Amino acid sequence: MVDIKKRKEAGADSSAVAPSLEDILQRAGKSQDFHQFSPFEGEAYIQVSYYKSMVDEQKLTLSLLPALQQNRAALSHPHDMKEILPFDDMLLTNDPREIESKLCTGYLLLQFSAATDAECLLVNIRNDTLGQRTSNDTENEFSVVGPKAGFVENLDTNLHLLRQQMPVPELIFRELTMGSISKTRVAYVYLDGVTNPQLIETVEQRLTSIDFEIFFDSSQIDQLIADKSNTPFPLFLSTERIDRVAFAISSGQVAIFSNGSPYGVTGPSNFLDFFISPEDYYLPWILGSFFRLIRIISVIFSIFAAPLYVAVLTYHFEVLPDSILGPLIMSRLHVPLPPVMEVIFLEITIELLREAGARLPTKIGQTLGIVGGIVIGEASVRAALTSNILIIIVAFSALASFTTPIFKMANTIRLLRFPFIILAALFGGLGLIAGFFLLLGHLLRLKSLGMPYLVPLFPFRTGNLQDSIFRASFQYLHTRSKFLRPLKLSRYKPSADKEDIDDE
Repeated sequence: MVDIKKRKEAGADSSAVAPSLEDILQRAGKSQDFHQFSPFEGEAYIQVSYYKSMVDEQKLTLSLLPALQQNRAALSHPHDMKEILPFDDMLLTNDPREIESKLCTGYLLLQFSAATDAECLLVNIRNDTLGQRTSNDTENEFSVVGPKAGFVENLDTNLHLLRQQMPVPELIFRELTMGSISKTRVAYVYLDGVTNPQLIETVEQRLTSIDFEIFFDSSQIDQLIADKSNTPFPLFLSTERIDRVAFAISSGQVAIFSNGSPYGVTGPSNFLDFFISPEDYYLPWILGSFFRLIRIISVIFSIFAAPLYVAVLTYHFEVLPDSILGPLIMSRLHVPLPPVMEVIFLEITIELLREAGARLPTKIGQTLGIVGGIVIGEASVRAALTSNILIIIVAFSALASFTTPIFKMANTIRLLRFPFIILAALFGGLGLIAGFFLLLGHLLRLKSLGMPYLVPLFPFRTGNLQDSIFRASFQYLHTRSKFLRPLKLSRYKPSADKEDIDDE
C-alpha cells in the first residue's frame, strides 16, 4: 500500500519536530475507545495498545493473547513476537508517524515498555466486516435480464467480486491511501496488456496529486480527477454493477474503487456510455439496438418537450394545425399564468415529488409519488393553474428521463430543461436553437482523461460506430474501441458461418 500523503509531508514537515511515540500514545489515550494493557498479570514489560472500535476482538482474545501467554518465556524482543503470532500482516517499525497511522486503521501495537524508542510490532487485526451489509443486490441499476449481484461498501469484497468475474493474472490492482484524515483505501484496476500505459499513468498522477481530508464515496474522487469541474455532465461513469465494470476494464478503461463506497468509477467515458445498459448485450442485437435508440430519443424528448410548448404558445402559434389549436385554447381558457410560469410550476412540482419520494422510506415514497401526482395534477387543473395538455407533456418528460440507466446523467437531464424553458420564454424558437448550439459547443469542449467526450461522433470514428447509437451483432463486436488506444485491439475471434447438418 502506498500512502500518497507521505510524499507531501516529507517535504512540508521536514523542519517540524516529529512527535515521539509517547506523545502519540498520550494523545490517543484521550479517546475512550483506546485501550492499553499488559497480557501478563503483575508484569508490564510488554504493552498492548489498540483502538477497540477498529479491531476484531475475537482475533485478539482467541489468537493473539493465547499465543503470547503460551510463549511467555521466549519473548525478549519484538522479533520473537513476530515469529510466534499467527498473523500474516505484521510490521516492525520505530517510526512514530507510521505507528500512529496504522493504529488508526485497525492495527494493534506491541511494544516492550522498557525500550520506548526501539522497534515495535504492529499486527493487523482490523475488523473489516463490522457494519458492512451482507446483501450485494443492485439497488439503483436493476436489470431484468442478467446478473443481479453488485458491489458493496468493502474494498476487499469488491476486488474479490471483480477478480471472480475476471480470474486472470493480467487483472492488476494498485492500491493507494487517500485523505489526510480519513486515510481511505483507494484502488485503481486495469487489464495489463490491454489498457494503454499513458492512461494508467494519467490516472495514477491525478490520484496522487489529490489533497483532500475525508473521502466518503468514490463520487468525490470522480469530481477531483475530472478534466473540467464546471459542467453538469458526469465525465466518469459510476456504477454498482460488476458486469458493467468488467466490460469497461476489458475494453481498455480504468476502474477506481474506494473503501466505504458501493460504486466503481470507470473512465475515460464518452457521452454515449451513459445511455448503454448491460441488458443491451443480454438481448438479441435487434432488441438491444431498439431499446438503446428509445433511450436516446427519450432524452431528447425530455429536454425539449416543455421548452417547445413554451416557445409555441408564446411566439409561434402559426405552427399549430387547426385541429390542435382549438383543444389547446380550450385547455388554457381559464389559466391565468403565462406558459413559462405554468411550465416552471409543474416542473418544480414534479421535482418536489421526486425528491420527497427519494428521501422517504420505500413504501411511503411510492405511495407519495402516485397519490401526490394524481391529487396535485387533478387539483391544478381544477384550480385553473395549468392545462391538461401541459400535464401530459410534463408527465411524459419525467417518464422519459427515467429511461437513462445512469442516475448522474438523469440528474443532468432534469437540470437542462430549466435553462431551455427560460430561453424559449425569452426568444422562442431562436432561443432553443441558440441553447442547443451552446450545449453542443460545451459538449465538444469536454474531455474525460484527455479523451473527447463526444467520440466516436466527434471526432468521427467510423470504426467504433458498431457499438454506439446502435448495437451490432457479436459477430462484429470482436474489436475494442480504437479511441481508447488499447494495446490489444481484438477481443475474440468471430465465429465462422454456421452450417446446418442435413438429416439423412
